[in-house]
Amino acid sequence: MRRSLVIFYALIIYAVTQLIWWGYQLVNLQYKKLSMILSEGSMFVIVLCFGAYYLHRSINRERKLQEQKKNFLLSVTHELKSPLASIKLLLQTIQKRDLTKAQIQDFIGKSLLDIERLDDMVENMLLASKIENRSYTFPKASFSLSVLVDSIVNRLQITKCDGNQQIINAEIEPKIEITGDKFALTSVVTNLVENAIKYSKPCEAVDVKLFQKEGKIHLQVADHGIGIADDEKSRIFDKFYRVGSEDTRNTKGTGLGLYIVKQVLDKHEASIRVKDNRPVGSIFEVVFGLT
Repeated sequence: MRRSLVIFYALIIYAVTQLIWWGYQLVNLQYKKLSMILSEGSMFVIVLCFGAYYLHRSINRERKLQEQKKNFLLSVTHELKSPLASIKLLLQTIQKRDLTKAQIQDFIGKSLLDIERLDDMVENMLLASKIENRSYTFPKASFSLSVLVDSIVNRLQITKCDGNQQIINAEIEPKIEITGDKFALTSVVTNLVENAIKYSKPCEAVDVKLFQKEGKIHLQVADHGIGIADDEKSRIFDKFYRVGSEDTRNTKGTGLGLYIVKQVLDKHEASIRVKDNRPVGSIFEVVFGLT
């Protein structure tokens, strides 16, 4: 960004110098050369304005990207520290306290959930890096999408709402087969469901539907959360982009989830769109062609 600023200010100084020189020429040269100087000067000013505009836009884009990367690093740090602190506390409690077998099993279960959360985040970062570097080949094979979605819902499902947890209502049509990259599509479904949970209020239901209709496979993930403004719907799949401003945002996340979703679905020739849920919230709908 510093180099862009140097170029920008150099252009400004050059423009001012040229304008002073042309002004001097206009005063001292004969009238017959006036039209030539004006035409050349006008062209220069137009080119300069276009160059300054695109350079200014490039500087703003780079500044926003740097800010997003900084916020990404802060988010990752927080996302790592929270489950690690929780796991550490649970294990220290097991080590230092005389707990019953049921209590130990409960603490171990909570620790495993935090470990799965860490594993999901690491897999997201690795997959995003491989996609960006074009080093991931998306190996495809036939598998049951119904079983995949059901297993993810069961892993993220909460049978009793306590604190900030959500209930997942699932309607999964059985025996839906698909040909695709199972690992990458696991990330797609996980990110969509976790995204719905993240932006929902405590104890709000998240609805997951998988069904076939008119020769297409539909996956819908709906929440009753804060919703997405119309002017942000086209940007939510950009890398590092997160809904809301950096000053007011209070949800967890790295800004990679929906980026991965869009990139993976593009490789599977599938579409995704987001629409408003009624009365509040958002619905993400993925449509696959039958293969």
